Amino acid sequence: MPDATLWFLAAGGLLVAMALARTLVERLPLSAAMFYLAFGFGVGPAGLGLLTADLVRDAAVLERLAEVTVLVSLFAAGLKLRAPWTHRRWLLPVRLAGLSMLVTVGLVTLVGVYGLGLPPGAAILLGAALAPTDPVLAADVQLTDPWDRDRLRFALTGEAGLNDGTAFTFVMLGLGLLGLHDLGGYGLRWVVVDLVWAVAGGLAVGAGLGFLVGELVVYLRWHHREAIGTDDFLALGLIAAAYGAALLVHAYGFLAVFAAGAALRRVEARASGDRPAEEVRDLTGQGKPSELAADPDKAPAFLAEEALRVVSQVERILEVLVVVVLGSLLTRADFPPEVLWFVPLLFLVLRPVSAFAGLLGTSTSGVQRGLIGWFGVRGVGSVYYVLYALNHGLPPALADRIVPLTMGVVVASVVVHGVSVTPLMTAYTNLLRRRSASQTPG
Repeated sequence: MPDATLWFLAAGGLLVAMALARTLVERLPLSAAMFYLAFGFGVGPAGLGLLTADLVRDAAVLERLAEVTVLVSLFAAGLKLRAPWTHRRWLLPVRLAGLSMLVTVGLVTLVGVYGLGLPPGAAILLGAALAPTDPVLAADVQLTDPWDRDRLRFALTGEAGLNDGTAFTFVMLGLGLLGLHDLGGYGLRWVVVDLVWAVAGGLAVGAGLGFLVGELVVYLRWHHREAIGTDDFLALGLIAAAYGAALLVHAYGFLAVFAAGAALRRVEARASGDRPAEEVRDLTGQGKPSELAADPDKAPAFLAEEALRVVSQVERILEVLVVVVLGSLLTRADFPPEVLWFVPLLFLVLRPVSAFAGLLGTSTSGVQRGLIGWFGVRGVGSVYYVLYALNHGLPPALADRIVPLTMGVVVASVVVHGVSVTPLMTAYTNLLRRRSASQTPG
């Protein structure tokens, strides 16, 4: 049977099966990513041999695939965060993406130098790759939609959106210490350009474009009934424009795309004013799309919801593709024995310690801190960073140490977090319901 025929049968079978079994998977201690990973292994060299990707040979292509997947997920994450940027709800994700990220990178660096025998630059690079929570594979613990007010989910969604950009700071530091990036005298260039400017510039560029495009589209629809029916082009175009503009001024594109999504949501939230969130949500489903897009009361909400719908669909497709490719690479991954102790150390000690450090002084409950500490999902972002390092001259000897270790962490995260997400989040939801019921007057 020709390979093309097998591919159509296998891919079609996977997608149809996942569509039919979606509600069942949501009830079981499983995640969709686990099935995609197994499918990738099955079509890889150890199975049907239909997918024979190689991390070194295909590093450039795989980097672009991971990059685009993360970008779409970051934009979707930004669109789900409806709270004003000055709201105290943002304190948790900012602290997790700032202080907790710094602690994680520091702890992994120490383990890398003293436990794995890596040079400091390589250890920092490993820490930067493994510090961010993943916006792609952590969807089950993030906000379900913009109207979700849960504090835990908001914190994890915001963290995933912010730290996939701030991690770049430490990637550049690691590459600089390895002689692959210019840090400047006494690290001054790294501080000014790679830390201060790249972070602030990325957020400013993305937020500015998000506001500009959002306000422009709403204006054209309100006053001229133009730019209607192009929400798919708009969403994907804004992602590309924000990313390209940030790279043009040497800022972090990941942060720009996340900020663009958050800014587009703020256009809707500002236009909606004090109207209850449930009412705004219901407005987007009342009427024909062409009428909703031009209605002064409904246009901003409809724009944001359509953009989220489009990118969420693209995100699911890209997740399937990238995790299948990851699964196919497993047969060629020579996992070092250090994976057996490093993965539990990262999941059970380093991530919880860094999360607790970032949450000190906040009003989060013990349950919320425990879940935030556990759900430090590692995934596509981590793969992207090691591929970025490979394509920027990471020496083969160090790549042979860092890449398999990172792959081992990502695969373990897909499995252990995938198994635990349904029972833990179900228990958390039930706990909230019981507390709410006990506080409701009888």
